[in-house]
Amino acid sequence: MAPWRRKADGTGERASEADTIVPTPTQKHSICMVSDFFYPNMGGVESHIYQLSQCLMEKGHKVVIATHAYGRRKGVRYLTGGLKVYYLPLQVMYNQSTATSCFHSLPLLRCVFVREAVTVVHAHSSFSAMAHDALFHAKTMGLNTVFTDHSLFGFADMSSVLTNKLLTVSLCDTTHIVCVSYTSKENTVLRAALDPRIVSVIPNAVDPTDFTPDPARAPRGRITVVVISRLVYRKGIDLLGGIIPELCLRHPDLDFLIGGEGPKRIVLEEVREKYQLHDRVRLLGALEHREVRDVLVQGHIFLNTSLTEAFCMAIVEGASCGLQVVSTRVGGIPEVLPDDLILLCDPTVRSLSDGLEAVIGRLRRGAVASPAAVHARVRSLYTWRDVAERTEKVYDRVCVEEVLPLAGRLLRLRDHCGGVAGSIFAFVAVLNFLFLLLLRWLVPDQGMDRALDASGPQALWGPPQRDPPAEEAGEGSQPQRDPWSDGAPTAEGPLV
Repeated sequence: MAPWRRKADGTGERASEADTIVPTPTQKHSICMVSDFFYPNMGGVESHIYQLSQCLMEKGHKVVIATHAYGRRKGVRYLTGGLKVYYLPLQVMYNQSTATSCFHSLPLLRCVFVREAVTVVHAHSSFSAMAHDALFHAKTMGLNTVFTDHSLFGFADMSSVLTNKLLTVSLCDTTHIVCVSYTSKENTVLRAALDPRIVSVIPNAVDPTDFTPDPARAPRGRITVVVISRLVYRKGIDLLGGIIPELCLRHPDLDFLIGGEGPKRIVLEEVREKYQLHDRVRLLGALEHREVRDVLVQGHIFLNTSLTEAFCMAIVEGASCGLQVVSTRVGGIPEVLPDDLILLCDPTVRSLSDGLEAVIGRLRRGAVASPAAVHARVRSLYTWRDVAERTEKVYDRVCVEEVLPLAGRLLRLRDHCGGVAGSIFAFVAVLNFLFLLLLRWLVPDQGMDRALDASGPQALWGPPQRDPPAEEAGEGSQPQRDPWSDGAPTAEGPLV
């Protein structure tokens, strides 16, 4: 299902899928999802990887995940339905992203790719150094590669210039790229100088069974605005700090319920202290995935103040719980929900305050759709099974395309990335290839033990049961309820 797209005249329609994938006969794939961002870290990328993996396993594919170690969480773990996760001992550099040198991760990632007989390496997020490393190593090993971009970047500041150059190098010979909105696609094509024909749009989704309305939980006689977000600059927390005192002064029956953690929490604490709003502004701190729905159903309005977003899954989750959604008009957000489910505002305190005033007025007049009706609309717009079906077509397409040999990669790097940067990275690609030959001489592929399959055609576990979600378990045990609970390393042991 294509995302909702806003036309020039302001009306909405489903966007054309002419630039996506031509269906081909489906085959079973062995997929390795790679990103620095996964459980126990929580966010949109983490949820996307988890939900997509569960649906792909449901369709009979083998899926494993490679990420870096989180504290004591190292080695091999299993999540719901036999989803195997490799927590690799790689050093974290900044904001849960690993340090990169293009070499130190090759022995570990090669071990995962060979042991699991991986045929497709699917990397996620431009912010993830491990994802870029995995793409580089997979191409050196002759594996098919897919990259999903979840973010929007600028073009002018030094950070964006450097990141865009890295992305140009990383994606120049990646087989296929996926973006979560059409705005994100245009941004990625421009940043990395890509051929638009190898970039597809597959939106995020929400599991409607996890986010259901419960009007009885919302307080009567008061109106609650819910905000669930990382408390960082790009999420517009400074705007939120300007909105709260203004609206609380105008509406004595208005409360704010804020979930999330980050460096901008101090802004909200200062506002609460300065205006003595301790009983009306609740800061819940970091939330577990299973707690998000219980927080959402306590409110009437979901507020998103982001300054940049490629898709924003949070507004879909809020709408799925039956809340009225008010959001900034930035990035790919206008594509996500139709006009009658969202009120879009400029990213300013005045515009967002006016938008909230309008929705508060509708609530008091009873001129809004019921939570059950809103949930039913969202349920029909986005499903993870639809996302998995479209991603499956991407895998079918890349598996019939040729992976460039080393000589072809070197020419592509020089032609695509410029004489200086292209020559530097071509030299790095040669060193990476020589290092791979050394590793294959020291430990031949044929001498590496093959892992037991927990998912896929040869799975030893049964098909995943996604409704209700189940609990993480050790190898050989039966799935329980919570997909995110802690578990001990399995019999496969730590990967060192």
